Amino acid sequence: MTKLTVSYTIRRGLSSLPSKASRGQGTSQPPPPPPLSDQLFNSAPQSGSFRLGDSTFYSLIHHYAHTADFTSLDDVLCRMKLQNRVFIEKCFLVIFKAYGRAHLPDKALDLFHRMPHDFRCIPTVKSFNSVLNVIIKEGFYHRALDFYNRVVNAKNTNISPNVLTFNLLLKAMCKLGWVDRAVEVFREMPLRKCPPDVYTYCTLMDGLCKEDRIDEAVSLLDEMQTEGCFPSPVTFNVLINGLCKKGDLARAAKLVDNMFLKGCCPNQVTYNTLIHGLCIKGKLDKAVSLLDRMVSSNCIPNDITYGTIVNGLVKQGRAEDAVKVMISMQERGYGVNEYIYSALISGLFKGGKSEDARKLWTQMMEKGCKPNTVVYSALIDGLCREGKPNEAEEVLYEMIDEGCTPNAYTYSSLMKGFFKAGNCNKAVQLWKDMAEHECIHNKVYYSVLIHGLCEVGNLSEAMMVWADMLDKGCKPDAVAYSSMIQGLCNAGSIEEALKLFHEMLCQETESQPDVITYNILFNTLCNQNSISRAIDLLNSMLDRACDPDIATCNIFLRTLREKLDPAQDGREFLDELVIRLLNRQRVFGASKIVQVMLQKFLPPKASTWGRVVQELCKPKKVQAAIDKCWRNLDF
Repeated sequence: MTKLTVSYTIRRGLSSLPSKASRGQGTSQPPPPPPLSDQLFNSAPQSGSFRLGDSTFYSLIHHYAHTADFTSLDDVLCRMKLQNRVFIEKCFLVIFKAYGRAHLPDKALDLFHRMPHDFRCIPTVKSFNSVLNVIIKEGFYHRALDFYNRVVNAKNTNISPNVLTFNLLLKAMCKLGWVDRAVEVFREMPLRKCPPDVYTYCTLMDGLCKEDRIDEAVSLLDEMQTEGCFPSPVTFNVLINGLCKKGDLARAAKLVDNMFLKGCCPNQVTYNTLIHGLCIKGKLDKAVSLLDRMVSSNCIPNDITYGTIVNGLVKQGRAEDAVKVMISMQERGYGVNEYIYSALISGLFKGGKSEDARKLWTQMMEKGCKPNTVVYSALIDGLCREGKPNEAEEVLYEMIDEGCTPNAYTYSSLMKGFFKAGNCNKAVQLWKDMAEHECIHNKVYYSVLIHGLCEVGNLSEAMMVWADMLDKGCKPDAVAYSSMIQGLCNAGSIEEALKLFHEMLCQETESQPDVITYNILFNTLCNQNSISRAIDLLNSMLDRACDPDIATCNIFLRTLREKLDPAQDGREFLDELVIRLLNRQRVFGASKIVQVMLQKFLPPKASTWGRVVQELCKPKKVQAAIDKCWRNLDF
């Protein structure tokens, strides 16, 4: 029998072994083929240091690992073990990677520990790194560090960590937020004869940036070049991303210039990061200008580039400009995805361009772009804003028929639409029907329902919904609390409203009162001539670091003019409020009240005005203004 015939027979025989899934099944299945003959495997002649057939086993291991057929893979390993075949580490590396793709870190760990005893194959640092990588990719960072310590510090170990090992170790530490420990390990690497490479620096820079330690991350850029390790575009992108998230676009722009000097051309990620940073800062015109620069540099924009600009323009209320960007995108051969359509449709509805939004929906359908939950929700919200909740409800039914599951935004938009149209019963019925579509009532739905019921004066039913929410273990958010407080105040139950307010003070951050909550109580107390209680509440508001807004000022100005005898214009009251905020170093809040005073022709005292100007013109403020000018020049 030739070698080819032996190999073919082995392949067919092993592949025909019954899998674990088929064992023990009914007699309707065909009987399994007979087991492979030991004589077949033992009859091959010797060939060098390997017996004929070992390479076939290795090929089978590669095949079954690639196809994730772990049952057949185990059968091959068992057969090799019975035949006293030679196990080489290369095959185990293939298996470890397969376990990683299949998200089976436990099996990778088990096989690693079995290698020396069950298969007489001593693992090297290659196997160790492969398993360590599998564990880290699954997010088991603590287990990865424990695995490292147990293996590397074990007695009689032949595994000495290399650069890849340290890179994986740094990644796990940074993911856990242990950046200081990562820096210590990084400094020890040269002592272990493992000088850091580009990936090492990138990993540590990324960890430092995520801990808002940007300056330390940037300093590593100079250090790595001094050590003869030249940065890659990825290195710069990590730092640029960190600076953009911090809002320091000026330094990010200088890094781009540095890239060119080092012979690193900005890539898609670089430009997308900068464009995203500009959009967050509201510099949409500069973002569009950077897009043109990107194209002129022969760097092709992608969906993320265009999507970022479209979203930024829509958030600024410039949906029509966003449509122009979309058209430019299509002219350059890019297909518009459903997320861009959803942003545009939502933006056009919010901007009062309902006809354009509907045309865009039709265009999307004609181009074969199937709408998802986000797009359907944008259309439903837009129709409700137009005062057409019934039409929006038809879209909801169409959405469900198409297999798209409505989300919290979908239902809450429709409920708001019915409340706005005065159809309170329909909104409540919709809330009840949601359970039929396996939609769990969460805090968003409860907040919308409570707000709508309180707004139409149906306090008793709102209180029933409130009780139901608490019974279900759903914690109210600030919107739900504020709505109930508003409902109680409208019903004249100010003491009950204050009781709920004090309960609110004991809740978590997302349920803490905001300026809207305080304004509801200020308005009610002042209308009831409880001005001293309103002032006490204002003092409490300031102590809790919540700044007054224009509505707060207007409530107290109206009260001082209408409720006091003799009437006051409120100038001294607002002037004192400005001083109290300045004493607490809340310059932004103080400046907002000064703006109100100027608009009401109630200029601050000269001393107060002097303090405001002094605070706004401190060296740091001046430097911030200069930096702002530079940023405008950089782009």
